[in-house]
Amino acid sequence: MTPKILLSTGTGDPSAYVEAVQAAGGDPTAVYCPQYDDCYDGLILCGGVDVHPKYYGEPIDGSVNIDDKRDTAETELIRAFLAAGKPIFGVCRGCQLLNIYFGGTLVQHLPTFEGHTVETDGVYIPHAATAEPGSLLAEVYGTEFTINSHHHQAVKDLAPGFRVTMRSADDGVVEAIEHETLPIFAVQWHPEQMSGRFATADTVDGVPILRKFVEML
Repeated sequence: MTPKILLSTGTGDPSAYVEAVQAAGGDPTAVYCPQYDDCYDGLILCGGVDVHPKYYGEPIDGSVNIDDKRDTAETELIRAFLAAGKPIFGVCRGCQLLNIYFGGTLVQHLPTFEGHTVETDGVYIPHAATAEPGSLLAEVYGTEFTINSHHHQAVKDLAPGFRVTMRSADDGVVEAIEHETLPIFAVQWHPEQMSGRFATADTVDGVPILRKFVEML
C-alpha cells in the first residue's frame, strides 16, 4: 500500500511538494495548519515563514513574517506524530521548527544570508555542501554534492538528541540534521525545487531523499 503522507504547508501553492512526494512513491495530502489524523503514516513539515523566537526564549531580532497559527498547529503535529512513533521529515522552516521543538535555537538572520537566498527568475541558485559520512544524505548522494537554498535563518544551538549531518561548503551553515534515535531528519534546502519540472542540471535530484523518507514509513 502506498504510504499516506501529511504535508503541513504554508498558504502558498504546495504543488511542488505534492509532485515531488508522488515521484518518491508517497501519497501526499497538503494542508495549511492541519490537525493530526492517524490515517497518515508520516509527516513532512514544509518550508515557509519564520517561527516566532519566543519558542526558543528570544525576542524578535531578525525574524519576519511570523505565522503564530502555523507555529501552534505544527508544534501540536510534531507532538502527535512523536507520540504515535511515526516518522517526520522537515524542509527549510521544518528543519528549524524541529530543532526548536527539541530545545535548540536559531540564527535569526544569517550574516551570509545573501548566499542562501539568491534566485534568478524564481529558480534557487545552487551551492556546494558537505554531508557527514554515515548520514542518510551521504547514503543517498555521497558526501559532497550541490543543493539549493532559500532561507535567511538556520540552526544555531543544536537540539539535544540531534547531530548535524550537512553544512554549506562556503560558510559552514547547517544544511541538515538527523535525530540519533528517532525517525526524524530534516534539510535546510528544498528537495521539492530540485525534482520533476523544477529539476536543474546544477543540483542533485531532490526525489531520492524524499524516497528515503517514504521507505521509512
